Amino acid sequence: MLVLAHHFPPIGGVVGRNVATARYLPKFGYDAMVVTGPGESAGRWAPRDAELLERVVHVPIKRLPGPVPAPREGVRARVARWTERRPPWVDWWVRGAISAARELEGEFDVVLANLIPYETAEAASVIAAELGVPWVADLEDPWALDEMRVHPTALNHWIDSRHMRRALDSAAALIMSCPEAAERVRREIPEWGDKIVTSIAHGFNADDYSGPDPKRSGSSFRIVHTGALHTELGRDHRRTRPLRRLLGGTSLDVDILTRSHAYLIEALHRVAAARPELAERVELNFVGRLTPVDREVASRHPRVQEHGQLPHGETIALARSADLLFLPTHDLPPGARAGIVPCKTYEYLATGHPILAAVCDGDARDLLERFARASICRPSDVDGMAAAIVAAIEDSDSGDARDSAPTLAETELLARYERRHLTGEIAAVLDDARGMARTPLAGSAASHGRPLHLASAG
Repeated sequence: MLVLAHHFPPIGGVVGRNVATARYLPKFGYDAMVVTGPGESAGRWAPRDAELLERVVHVPIKRLPGPVPAPREGVRARVARWTERRPPWVDWWVRGAISAARELEGEFDVVLANLIPYETAEAASVIAAELGVPWVADLEDPWALDEMRVHPTALNHWIDSRHMRRALDSAAALIMSCPEAAERVRREIPEWGDKIVTSIAHGFNADDYSGPDPKRSGSSFRIVHTGALHTELGRDHRRTRPLRRLLGGTSLDVDILTRSHAYLIEALHRVAAARPELAERVELNFVGRLTPVDREVASRHPRVQEHGQLPHGETIALARSADLLFLPTHDLPPGARAGIVPCKTYEYLATGHPILAAVCDGDARDLLERFARASICRPSDVDGMAAAIVAAIEDSDSGDARDSAPTLAETELLARYERRHLTGEIAAVLDDARGMARTPLAGSAASHGRPLHLASAG
């Protein structure tokens, strides 16, 4: 199997699926060769996490030579967004992945492409065609069908949708990250009725949670949030909403600011007004790179610990030390369902600790409602958050939070989201995709694969 994965160790962040795929698929009959970038840190969304390399030490890797082109910033980035000019590093990655794959020795049966960025599909399509094998698209989010991928104008949305259809048309299978995303593909693109479209969750690694929770000292009540906060994006989205509506750039009323800590801070102020003896014990912990705007909002609470970007193991350890884990999502009108499930959802559940889930309707909410330790409210429900915080502190003081063991049904449900199990589901999709390709179209290469280095330049 040839894996195209721009995000791969020592790059951290959203690499959990890629690491698990390369690590566990050999157990299901697939040996992976990974084509990836040079491993350079590329800002907030691609932090360095060298510890993750230990999990894929036996995986053969072909790296593109650096340096990675710098992203556009400021006005240039905004103009490029409106004119649908993609970042320079994306073109660099697509061209480089194709070139790197052509240099590989050996035979391949299938190509698996992780679509960060989405344009990786272009490289996968070219490489798979030259090999004469099927390719499978593993989407983190549902591309043009993602409600958080807000388009400036109706024309931008049309261009993005057209690009998505063209780029994915040659894929034998699409792996979406949640059932709602898969349903959107089937509903919005009915001409793909003969294509495999399924959903496989991001999940968690069970070995991250072996052993006892880290010990803590002191009497503080620790609330932990891991990952990115979308404060600036949310404010900008609200500011430009009237113009986007005028230009037809959005058809769904999405509020991205709720996918931040702004409403949590307001909830803590209400707790302080009603129960000051409880509020003064609350310590907020943020893991991830905070922007100046994130810090300004966080500073409204007197007890904040900013940990910055931590290696994956340290992030999990801090989550396991929490009294309450904060999980916010963007907000949608009642009845509208989110097309994504934040990756941290599964990792939070794996800790066994209480969760404050400020989530809209969708698969994340459906899943969390099946766990007693999740307190659920709407993303902007400040009173609901305040009540959940008070209840969590009181449960912690009484020992109820520590003594509540998961039910058998919860344990069995959670096991379905362990990455070894999920990798088996990916292997089944690869099997099905290869089965569809066993009768090649006229003029195509043999479906069992051929040495890529013999392919023409195309």
